[in-house]
Amino acid sequence: MTAEPRPRKPRQRSTSRQGNAPQPADPTRDVAFDILCGVVENRRMLENSLTRSATAHNAPPRDRAAAHRLAATTLRHMGTLRALLEPFLRKEPPEPVRVALMMGCAQLLFLETPPHAAVGTTVSLLRRRKLAPFTGLANAVLRKVADQGATLLEGLDQNRLDIPAWLWTAWNQLGRGVPRAIARGISHEAPLDLTLRPGATAPEGGVVLPNGSIRMPAGTRVAELPGYEEGAFWVQDAAATLPARLLNAQPGEKVTDLCAAPGGKTAQLAAAGATVTAVEQNPNRLTRLRENMERLAYPVEIVQADATSWVPDTLQDAILLDAPCSATGTARRHPDVLWVKRPRDLNTLTAGQDQMLKAAMGMVKPGGRLIYAVCSLQEEEGPARARAAQAMGWQPAPFTPEELAVLPEALTPEGWLRTHPGMWADKGSMDGFFAARFIRPKD
Repeated sequence: MTAEPRPRKPRQRSTSRQGNAPQPADPTRDVAFDILCGVVENRRMLENSLTRSATAHNAPPRDRAAAHRLAATTLRHMGTLRALLEPFLRKEPPEPVRVALMMGCAQLLFLETPPHAAVGTTVSLLRRRKLAPFTGLANAVLRKVADQGATLLEGLDQNRLDIPAWLWTAWNQLGRGVPRAIARGISHEAPLDLTLRPGATAPEGGVVLPNGSIRMPAGTRVAELPGYEEGAFWVQDAAATLPARLLNAQPGEKVTDLCAAPGGKTAQLAAAGATVTAVEQNPNRLTRLRENMERLAYPVEIVQADATSWVPDTLQDAILLDAPCSATGTARRHPDVLWVKRPRDLNTLTAGQDQMLKAAMGMVKPGGRLIYAVCSLQEEEGPARARAAQAMGWQPAPFTPEELAVLPEALTPEGWLRTHPGMWADKGSMDGFFAARFIRPKD
């Protein structure tokens, strides 16, 4: 008897044709994709998209951290990635497709992801996002990038490409070669800087910087360090420690920190023995400020108020105004600011900064001190505001070389503080800050 032929199994369709087939979840890349689309298409800040997307995709902490790293790496090199992709694209793809391609290239060229993983996960991402018609393009382009590797970067001026043109032009005012130095400082993941509580022991693995900050390797999870829960230290970039240090608060002085969240400078003032009032308007940032002060156990009075209209019960000895700004000086940690901020944003920001400078005059006693600071590299928010403050009646009190002995290159001819990510390049760089000191004239 002739045996019955076995029924044939249906042929599996190749994954390249399964345009509508369900794709396995990949929270890391889904969250990174949401972040990047938010920045590129909607000029939405990275942190805003991260929280929303991580919740939507039920991403655990490890995937959330990996998504942040992938998105930040793509943003740090976005100009280079766009230029690199151009020869491979005969037609302009939709922006979400370009974002996915840039993510794939970033993994191949800057994160050392194995080619099969970078290509496969990008193709799957496009299917999940209903962009299946572009999977063939992604597969072909990313395989070419994988084959040619770092040779594709040869001849590209990565420093110049990765800084938007308007910022590069503006930063030329900081000095010859400074924009390129800043670009180099921004191009890598920033280390983690800690400010120690007086008498506390530094965590192992840290390097002591000239200003006393403890620099930990990039990627360090601060909440897992011994001493964190006990309030032995707080996170604060080395450059961010300088404005409060230059205010030189004394024990018993009444000092107000305006726009205080997340509280690093507030903690410095409290650690110096001052009686500190921390003013913050934003409710979410206020919550973070309270949490930090509770962990550090500093007896700080926290007030929810608008810094342009709040009036203290008694005139203060000193005011620290770290004003809301474009935050372009923080691009090492927040590379999205490079692509979210626009020149026209400065008009609104500088108007608010002037309002706060005027209001601060009524908060401090005659002869009292004011430090005006911004984590911005822009002329409009730094030197121009210092000159505006002087026109309002604030008396300049320039910083001295002795006060900035740990960072003499940050002292400007006018006696202002100016740091930028090109400084301390051999130590891992620093954020960009501007600060100026003033005295309220005595009546």
